[in-house]
Amino acid sequence: MLMTAARILSDMDCPACGGPVTLEVGPDRPPSTSLSDAVLDAAEDERLDVVRTCWDCGWQEERRLRVEAIETTAGDADAIERARLLEEITDELEAIEALGTLEDTLAEVRRQRRLEPAAEETNEDVTE
Repeated sequence: MLMTAARILSDMDCPACGGPVTLEVGPDRPPSTSLSDAVLDAAEDERLDVVRTCWDCGWQEERRLRVEAIETTAGDADAIERARLLEEITDELEAIEALGTLEDTLAEVRRQRRLEPAAEETNEDVTE
């Protein structure tokens, strides 16, 4: 039994006795979480546990789902592209084992961030 699961009555009847079945979603989900919300909120490679239980006869079914990949097909194109780039950058950084390379990369990122406002101010001056 999932201790931190959401427990919701599902529309399904028990296959053994026809009684009502509850649906529990876990782990670490608030009690009001629906299965659809848990799936939509899941991160890539996250595992969801789903348990259906009949409290009349004791029938139970447990399933473990793993989110293999997430593809967003609609939404703010810039936000989607930014999220994709951040994920790609993070993957690359995680693969770097040399501490010096990571330090150099951090220094370069900070240098680029310092240049961004200056570049925007320069562009504003030119267009006026």
